[in-house]
Amino acid sequence: MTSWVGLSAAEIAAAVREKRATPREVVAEHLARIERLDGRIGAFRTVRAEAALAEADEVAARADLAELPLAGVPVAVKDNLAVRGESSRVGSAATPDTPAAEDHVTVARLRAAGAVVVGLTNVPELCVFGTTEGVHGTARNPWDTSRTAGGSSGGSAAAVAAGMVPIALGNDGMGSLRIPAANCGLVTIKPGHGVVPAGISDGDWFGMSENGPLATTVADARLMLAVLAGTGTGTAAEVGIGTGTDGGTGGARDVTRTIAVSARSPLAGTAVSKPYVTAVREAARLLAGAGHRVRRADPPYPVSLGVTALRHWTAGTAVDAAALDPRRLARRTRVHAAVGRRFVNGVRTGSERERLRRRMEPFFAEYDVLLTPALARRSPEAGPWHERGWLRNVLANTNYSPMTPPWNLTGWPAMSVPFGTLPSGAPCAVQLVGRPGSEVALLDLAGQIERLSPWRRTAGLDES
Repeated sequence: MTSWVGLSAAEIAAAVREKRATPREVVAEHLARIERLDGRIGAFRTVRAEAALAEADEVAARADLAELPLAGVPVAVKDNLAVRGESSRVGSAATPDTPAAEDHVTVARLRAAGAVVVGLTNVPELCVFGTTEGVHGTARNPWDTSRTAGGSSGGSAAAVAAGMVPIALGNDGMGSLRIPAANCGLVTIKPGHGVVPAGISDGDWFGMSENGPLATTVADARLMLAVLAGTGTGTAAEVGIGTGTDGGTGGARDVTRTIAVSARSPLAGTAVSKPYVTAVREAARLLAGAGHRVRRADPPYPVSLGVTALRHWTAGTAVDAAALDPRRLARRTRVHAAVGRRFVNGVRTGSERERLRRRMEPFFAEYDVLLTPALARRSPEAGPWHERGWLRNVLANTNYSPMTPPWNLTGWPAMSVPFGTLPSGAPCAVQLVGRPGSEVALLDLAGQIERLSPWRRTAGLDES
């Protein structure tokens, strides 16, 4: 008997389209894994077991089943995006427990492509921090359950890394896709502004937040991004299943790129630890060996970048918290929002972000892609960070994840790609960044890295 757990979304969808599997049996097997493992991992706030099985049967009955790019694929959705019939709590006790009347557009596109939503995943309150814990649960890294999965898409990343779903939907306002993907050994891409519909919270953190995929393979990330972006009408042929030059394993096209390599932290006062420096240097050697022009070059990060990031980070939270009862918010969230209120009007102008884009444009005119470490060090221990002080949370986040915020401020695409391992055996990762419109180039390079340095798809939880 074939087990569908651990296979990629592309493999599952192909089996369903070819009638080698039914959506119900695929979804049921993943639901059983969720029931067996999620008590240890804490990926889900809510699981839609009955609804998911009924919706799997609806997918099986669709006349266009043979054309669906995600036919019967179980998917998890981050708990700040609307799923019809379910509440969106955004990790908080202050948000209303009111079912959504309609799907968010990205959820609707996944369903139109044949995916089945099995549940909504845990996030830190209001998706503020790079660790995922709070009143609805703590999301742990399946590779090392003593450590946080990261955040704020931590539950979605943990669900994929644990094999509870092959793909998941998350979003990224200061690294919230790339941080948990790097922790959990996944592929993700934060698309550039306007590629995928946003509509996240109140104003998308001034346009910095983008929706995107979490996956175990580059091919799945490419496939899911195409669906989320609304490429074509969403048929299997139009989103390119199995049509890449490398047989569908990531589309590693033979295009020579000019790649800048930098292990420097963008934020003054933070250092990158040896495993992440080693990973970026080894990835650079691999890409040079594949024929790319690889050069050591640091982007012109301004000294003020840390202050700019903090202003935008806190101001986004201030806007999101404005309509909520502060008495029901965690203290770290209240302080974060209070700090940000003084910055909201200035941040809304977009002038700081525009200055940063202008500063970076000459660098990205010279280099096609920037390669950096994805993180500066391994993730913090899993624990009640929501009960700890604001400054302690900010310092913990800044010290381990300084590499991601610049590319939300610019609005340019960036990926996290697994590469190597940490001394603990957990995954390490690198980041790829490109100029606007370079999503395909980033995916192509990630596909080459995957092909030349393959990684395990999911954590071996059943082996422990």
